[in-house]
Amino acid sequence: MNINCDDPLALAADLFCEQPMDTDSIAAAVKEILNAIGEDSEREGLIKTPQRVANSYKELLAGYRMDPRALINDAVFDVAYDQMVIVRDIEFYSLCEHHMLPFMGRAHVAYIPSDKVIGLSKIPRIVDLFSRRLQVQERMTTQIAEYLDVVLKPKGVAVVVEGLHMCMMLRGVKKHDARMTTSAMLGAFRRDISTRMEFLDNISRGAERLNI
Repeated sequence: MNINCDDPLALAADLFCEQPMDTDSIAAAVKEILNAIGEDSEREGLIKTPQRVANSYKELLAGYRMDPRALINDAVFDVAYDQMVIVRDIEFYSLCEHHMLPFMGRAHVAYIPSDKVIGLSKIPRIVDLFSRRLQVQERMTTQIAEYLDVVLKPKGVAVVVEGLHMCMMLRGVKKHDARMTTSAMLGAFRRDISTRMEFLDNISRGAERLNI
């Protein structure tokens, strides 16, 4: 990685910018887990599993090491527009930090520009920046909002995230239809109830039930 750890965007992204992922240690740990549960880590179906898991973690947890400058890629533009911008139904996949099981769903992001707008594809990338790590949904929601606030310095930012959590569906209470909704409101969205309601009305209109 070649990321400036002192860059304001890197600081806002809370990166592991000087610490590469140790996939050899991950593979060794997975092999120990396989043996600990009573499996034979040397049998044909499992012999390559430790390295496969290590490689998959590089993708699933890539958000810790994404270059925030490359992610934005100069796609912030001066535009005379001061009305609400909404990108809704952004799918995301993450790993719960408590059980390392997946949670997934959709994020809805809005901002009111001061004098700058960001390229449309960059908002889903910002969602990926924070979802592709060990997470809790509450923190992820806040991080997305605060990061967009740093990048654009807009009049306001709003984020609503809806998630289905495998740790509730596969274990514990085993509630398949339970879903979690979190929100973060900054600036105008926090101060002005009519602005907040406009955003919430927009993301609820035509929304389908979240399911797998």
